[in-house]
Amino acid sequence: MNHHTMSAAERRSVASLATLYAFRMLGLFMLLPVLSLYAGEYGHSTPVLVGLALGIYGLGQAALQVPLGMLSDRIGRKPVIIAGLLLFAAGGILAASADNIITVILGRLLQGTGAIASTLTALLADLTREQHRTKAMAAIGVSIGVSFALAMVIGPLAAAAIGVSGLFLLTSLLAVIGVFITLWLVPTPDVGGLNADSQSLRGLLGRCLQDRNLMRLNLGIFSLHAMLMAIFVAVPGLLEGQGLVRDDHWKMYLPVMLVAFLAMVPLIILAEKYNRMKQVFLSAITAIIVVLSAATWFAYDYWYLVVMITVFFVAFNLLEASLPSLVSKTVCPGGKGTAMGVYSTFQFLGAFFGGALGGGLLGLWGGSALFFGAATLAGVWLLVAWNMTVPAKTDNLVLAWKFGSWDAAILRQEVLLIPGALDITVLESEQLAYLRVSQDFNPASLPDGIRLGS
Repeated sequence: MNHHTMSAAERRSVASLATLYAFRMLGLFMLLPVLSLYAGEYGHSTPVLVGLALGIYGLGQAALQVPLGMLSDRIGRKPVIIAGLLLFAAGGILAASADNIITVILGRLLQGTGAIASTLTALLADLTREQHRTKAMAAIGVSIGVSFALAMVIGPLAAAAIGVSGLFLLTSLLAVIGVFITLWLVPTPDVGGLNADSQSLRGLLGRCLQDRNLMRLNLGIFSLHAMLMAIFVAVPGLLEGQGLVRDDHWKMYLPVMLVAFLAMVPLIILAEKYNRMKQVFLSAITAIIVVLSAATWFAYDYWYLVVMITVFFVAFNLLEASLPSLVSKTVCPGGKGTAMGVYSTFQFLGAFFGGALGGGLLGLWGGSALFFGAATLAGVWLLVAWNMTVPAKTDNLVLAWKFGSWDAAILRQEVLLIPGALDITVLESEQLAYLRVSQDFNPASLPDGIRLGS
């Protein structure tokens, strides 16, 4: 098998999973630009409860990411994914039946219990080889980004046509379509061949939580999604207050999303190709601090809102794309499954915290306090990220050997003596090891009896 190009099976796996991600995230994101606009139609609605309705799905997601990922290690990926999609669909149906905001909150919480992000990531790892994992994750990232941009445009259009109840039913329909994609399009990995690197291994959890560089990234995704949820408690209402009727909000979001995507591309190239990741990363956080701080005074000006949203989404897209890549490069070899489970947990906790914080600040002290709170959170993130270390370019290799020919201690000692070998995680019971190497590593230097795995 050619190790330098994806096989047909891998390409099919990536394409089908990217499609599944897109349908699921489209359903999740479509409510973001409209829920706070239509919340007044529900009984008992207050800014605090609207914020909870926006963000509470993140609480269910955060609580169940790692447990469901570990369950998928035992019973298989597809049963967990299908159950999660059905729970998401059930939550949408419950919210669609609501006539008060409390029922909407319960429906959103039920949607959140369909916490399948870490299981989807694990399935992607099961179906692709290590050397193609970064490309596969990049394809998934593109599908999520495209679905987010579409959701910001489709959400207001759909809500105008079918109402928020209809929009909730549409999210349920998209989840059901996701079930059929899972059953018919996504390949099923061999039961005995689950990739150990995709699993939430308990032995690696402490190591991931104690790694300062990983925790900086985890706190980063927490802050990014907290700010996103917080500002969207207020932004749709502010746009309407400035004369942009709710049915026309898509006309503002469409050009903003296009500009944000086009502006992000050269920044990604600058960061990756010219090794300026840290400078670009910190500059993006700084840009968020500036526009959110200024919004404390200018949020009630329509054109400033447009500028703020545009700059925010340029930075958001850049950071959203960069963070998973940095996690995969930073985590110890073999720990991607565990690290991505922790990362997803922080991401969804951020969404919950941001919705609750945004609703609380807006309800108590108004929009200026909300933007000041979000800017303060971005400032704390900048301080935490200031001493971040960007990993050097490396490759990850899978090693295999015959049963009984090596033990973990000797294997680790001998392999790490090879020039270019940087770090290794040995899974002795699986007869596998994950090795991080620099560009000058020569596989021919491996000891006899050890070979490159698939």
